[in-house]
Amino acid sequence: MTRMPIASSLRHALALLGVVAAGPALAHPHVWVVAKAEIAYESGKVAGVRHSWTFDAAYSAYVTQGLDTNKDGKLSSEELQGLATENTTNLAEFGYFTKLKVAGKEQVFADPREPHMAMDGDKVTLSFLLPLKAPAAQGRGVAAIEVYDPTYFVSFGLADGADAVSLKGAPSGCAVTINRPKTTEPQTADAGKPMSEAFFEALTAAADYGVQFANRAIVACP
Repeated sequence: MTRMPIASSLRHALALLGVVAAGPALAHPHVWVVAKAEIAYESGKVAGVRHSWTFDAAYSAYVTQGLDTNKDGKLSSEELQGLATENTTNLAEFGYFTKLKVAGKEQVFADPREPHMAMDGDKVTLSFLLPLKAPAAQGRGVAAIEVYDPTYFVSFGLADGADAVSLKGAPSGCAVTINRPKTTEPQTADAGKPMSEAFFEALTAAADYGVQFANRAIVACP
């Protein structure tokens, strides 16, 4: 059975599911993710982001079908490793759902590393390291990260608590400010009614619609 990777194949995967959420016309979003991010520093420079994304139970059930190869009723990290590697690789099409600016300059990511997947109860969590192609000096400027799907097919919500975005190896005195979206309900600008599925189907990775639902964190250093 061929696995359905995250990003563009999510549309097909959820179409096969038939439903991920009940509602008229399968209104967006279709997949929900609780996210954590760790911004990693090396020698005082921003070096990358370590993501941890926990998917909703319905998507988790679909994407892990048939992976219990030893039939013990449990999904081990070893059984999930192929899926973790495939999904992480396929995130490139959507820019890993991540934008990072350091001192006002948008950063370019290298290939992701250390993909890992684990099942906890009925939900699967994907984690991976997203390194920068070149570590970026922050100085007294800020580092700003956004996590979102430009097509809003996937709804990213930061985990509760101040540790939803954390720092590793940052210079002394650096602090994180987290901003969550004010709403997660897609609406038309005029009538306040849900937008049609056709509207969302026309969106691509280049769209900017999903930015209004972006989760943001700003790191300021002295």
